[in-house]
Amino acid sequence: MPRESQRARRERAAEIARRLGSEHPGSATDLCALRHDGPFQLLVATILSAQCTDERVNMVTPAVFARYPTAADLAAADPAELEEMIRSTGFFRAKTSHLLGMAQALDARFDGGFPPAMADLVSLPGVGRKTANVVRSVALGQPGLAVDTHVTRLSRRLGLTKATDPERIEADLCALLPESEWGALSLRLILHGRQVCSARKPRCSECHLSDVCPSAGIDVLASRASKPGKTSSPTRDRQPSARSRAKKTSS
Repeated sequence: MPRESQRARRERAAEIARRLGSEHPGSATDLCALRHDGPFQLLVATILSAQCTDERVNMVTPAVFARYPTAADLAAADPAELEEMIRSTGFFRAKTSHLLGMAQALDARFDGGFPPAMADLVSLPGVGRKTANVVRSVALGQPGLAVDTHVTRLSRRLGLTKATDPERIEADLCALLPESEWGALSLRLILHGRQVCSARKPRCSECHLSDVCPSAGIDVLASRASKPGKTSSPTRDRQPSARSRAKKTSS
């Protein structure tokens, strides 16, 4: 693909966002698969979603939310009890530590309220920029573009960034689109990554972005690369090497 001006990249990004919006309509709140009621519940669910499917998290959170409806309730939770409740989400000890630390910080520093500022959110235990951006864009109506593995893979394949660092990718994407579109774009890229542009077997022939994607066709290359090469001839057809012939002659 020839070198692209920033203006041309913005125009292509806008077209990509438009098509993804047609494929996956709705706001960031509509598109979020984690069931929740308010920013506190979404923060809990997002922490639990690390290395876990949204479906599994949604099976676990109703009991957690009922048992610990507020930050103060969660802050006072018995760690062993909480661990057992969230065990099936994986990494349950680390997640318990993050949840308790987050809730205790909210209760002590923000009087149980919820801070919308990025600096305040990332100061909470277990909360990084990705988690903070999810909560800001989905539950608080604030600008936020979460960068996970799907967003990283797709934004690079689409030629919207060359970066590998999540914060740099976030900055590059945010520079291409108005902030009102950031949250929904992130979730649409995640959905597209799961359904079409997977890591190992992208389905370029089925992708409605193929004509604006510089990586279109990598599914064919991946398929060719996965095919085994030529197998060697059967043993009976092999010719003996010069070294083996010499050893045979000298014996």
